[in-house]
Amino acid sequence: MAKEKKVIGNEGITDARQLGIPRMLVLGFQHMFAMFGATVLVPLLTGLDVATTLLMAGLGTLLFHLISKGKVPAFLGSSFAFLGGYAAVAPLEAADNAQKLPYACLGVACAGLVYLVLAALIKLVGINKVMKFFPPVVTGPIIICIGLGLAGSAVSNCQTNWPLAIIALAIVVIFNIWGKGMSKIIPILLGVLGSYIIALLVGNVGGVEGWAIDFTAVKEAAWIGLPVHKNNTIFAIDWSNSSLIISSIVAIVPISLATMMEHIGDISAIGATCGKNFIKEPGLHRTLIGDGLATTLSSVFGGPANTTYGENTGVLALSKVYDPRVIRLAAIFAVVLSFSPKFAAIINSLPTAIIGGISFVLYGMISAIGVRNVVENKVDFSKSRNLIVAAVILVCGLGLGSVSFAIGNVTISLSALAVASIVGIVLNAIFPGKDYNFDETGYSNAKPDKVNEK
Repeated sequence: MAKEKKVIGNEGITDARQLGIPRMLVLGFQHMFAMFGATVLVPLLTGLDVATTLLMAGLGTLLFHLISKGKVPAFLGSSFAFLGGYAAVAPLEAADNAQKLPYACLGVACAGLVYLVLAALIKLVGINKVMKFFPPVVTGPIIICIGLGLAGSAVSNCQTNWPLAIIALAIVVIFNIWGKGMSKIIPILLGVLGSYIIALLVGNVGGVEGWAIDFTAVKEAAWIGLPVHKNNTIFAIDWSNSSLIISSIVAIVPISLATMMEHIGDISAIGATCGKNFIKEPGLHRTLIGDGLATTLSSVFGGPANTTYGENTGVLALSKVYDPRVIRLAAIFAVVLSFSPKFAAIINSLPTAIIGGISFVLYGMISAIGVRNVVENKVDFSKSRNLIVAAVILVCGLGLGSVSFAIGNVTISLSALAVASIVGIVLNAIFPGKDYNFDETGYSNAKPDKVNEK
């Protein structure tokens, strides 16, 4: 008698092959669509290439799985945390955006290498000793600054067509709050598609001024082609301007302090969803190396930073299929789509207002994640040392402009976020009264004497 196939959603499945190839393919497509809306939004907000972004997301995910022994069902999509860094080095609205993007890519590539430094330290001295320098009282406010610092950009994009922006925002909210099944997992994608169709009907069909979508580039784009950086080169990084090189590295690398903490949270969440401790096996050092190298690889070829995606963790929880093979299928699908310039041109035709409406909620969600980081880890703000650390980070990150200074003939510019990160880490390190500990299960509150005993 043939063995009956398992039903998705009834119990946890760690080997999707028992579901059959067709259902594995469907699950792979679902994971690709879950990451798709947010992943392609990052190049639209930064000026990077959509096709290259999809290619690097797919290849980065496969590289992550190779380094983490194929045990962690994580998809690596575009990171929103680095948007502030891109905006500081190469603002999208600036005329020289294309010329400065290679320097932003260099800064992000260096940020990815910082993951390797942390992974090496964890392997050498142990996770507890390293992570005490990056507690939630530091990383939480930094994440809050990342989201709130981008709020002005979202509003500016919305101002090009407020009604269309509100429609995009409303669709995202409606499906995220009241959606059922798959629609609840992909509200961003539905928001983009829904508002895009409405813009077509109102502008291109109805002829309302300011709503029409320009399809000139879509008509001219080939169906099949190689994804390359926008300056038509394979490698994106530029080494010609030493001042921009140093300024970009100094402005962007500190962001990795927050994204590494985000990575640890994501790996813990994936482990909790699957009922496994991935921080212990294959080990946090392996997942950090995979994430960091994927980010560096992507940046070298003109893609954005990569990060483990919470959207796909949601799909894991919904389907209860925990097999990393399904995630690797999603990565392959992303690579295949990246070789269609026609598809990339359609994405690039999105009206600015739709991007604004989507980013309106996304940027707020980044800040909300920072708040959640603080709340879930029970940071005690009745203690003056914690209150001061958080307060200084917030004021520096949101109140300062860029800080510039010269070393010899080189001018270095520190973004507000970089200043906030550096100051926060230093203050937390020198202030007495630390009341946190970190182990393989995450951060926990403890009295200082108990922390020292461990």
